Amino acid sequence: MKFLSPVCLSAALLLGSLVPASSAEAPKVKLEKIYGGLAIERPVSVQIAPDGTQRRFLVEQTGKIKLLPADEAATSAKVFLDMTTSMSVEKDFEEGLLGLAFHPKFKENGRFYITFSRQGPKRLVLAEYTVSKSDPDAADAASERVLLEVQEPEWNHNSGNVFFGPGDGMLYLCSGDGGMKNGVHLLSQKLTSWCGKVLRIDVDSRTGSRPYGIPSDNPFIETANAAPEIWAYGLRNPWGAAIDPETGLFYLADVGQDLYEEINLIEKGGNYGWNYKEATHAFPGREPLLAALGQQKQVAPPKDAVLIDPIHEYNRAEGLSITGGYVYRGKAIPGLAGAFLYGDWRFGNLWALHYDAGQKKTIANHVIDKPADPANPTVQPTGICPDENGEALFLDWRGAIFRLVPGE
Repeated sequence: MKFLSPVCLSAALLLGSLVPASSAEAPKVKLEKIYGGLAIERPVSVQIAPDGTQRRFLVEQTGKIKLLPADEAATSAKVFLDMTTSMSVEKDFEEGLLGLAFHPKFKENGRFYITFSRQGPKRLVLAEYTVSKSDPDAADAASERVLLEVQEPEWNHNSGNVFFGPGDGMLYLCSGDGGMKNGVHLLSQKLTSWCGKVLRIDVDSRTGSRPYGIPSDNPFIETANAAPEIWAYGLRNPWGAAIDPETGLFYLADVGQDLYEEINLIEKGGNYGWNYKEATHAFPGREPLLAALGQQKQVAPPKDAVLIDPIHEYNRAEGLSITGGYVYRGKAIPGLAGAFLYGDWRFGNLWALHYDAGQKKTIANHVIDKPADPANPTVQPTGICPDENGEALFLDWRGAIFRLVPGE
């Protein structure tokens, strides 16, 4: 999941003037709590089954996938899958059950995919499961088929965001840089490693002995020694990624370290710069790190490297740990149409980013919610997900769910 970097308040205040302002009037919205009667533990995702049932599946980092009742006043929820004994964690702040994606043909094949932590060795697991043949509201726990395992040197920076591309039907998996801080393992820039990457695979085919297929248009298939699963690289700790089905734009929020949080538009084969840079800025920790490792000659990026800048960043005056969401396509709040919803886990600030693909720039960054007291935010967002109608659900780390609705 995400790593919270320590920061000094005085530095945050000095940086406050660098935060870009909105360029248009923000729509009036508010957050309404739903499922207040349910016991919810550290929610990270809500996914809608693509089978016409409009069922909402809640992923709890602590290990359970629950079926949220249609009645939002309900006081109990059925457990669809319990991973609490199958997964394993060293530190539960970032490890655990991290992602869920339903196969596009879930209605026909009952297949879904989850990401979770296991130890000995420490790894992020991507596995396929199927629904029970006797109960459509329960998973077959014995059906596990492990597709791949990303070796994780440390307990933090796992990511685990997973989803199917709306246009190509391929499965995308985001992974963190291996953990600790400063990118000390230097894995994000290495095409031999799955860490610090977006991976892209075909779950409906097989390539050689792999339990999945390598899409023929993946960018590094012909690159010597590169992992052919890699779609993009140079990431630190992705937390919140989605492809907008209307525009095809691939948004990814990447958690920063000391100074900046960022939102990227992911491109095929793109290098997003970590740990040469943090957001649009040279990363000051790289030089002392490589000096300590005796690798001073590798401080600067290669002369032919193209490092892609984010479309948006914010500094420590606005937050400490970004949570990405999705592009809003609901009907309840027309003023948010096409906006990428995101927030900050620590401060609870919530925004809607409007990016103009034609102009290739961000044109507005509306504030959705800004708590008067950052120590007591309305929501500490761990996930921002669409419901069955495309309306926004904000998941609170402390165990709550909010829906975004029109304000007054």
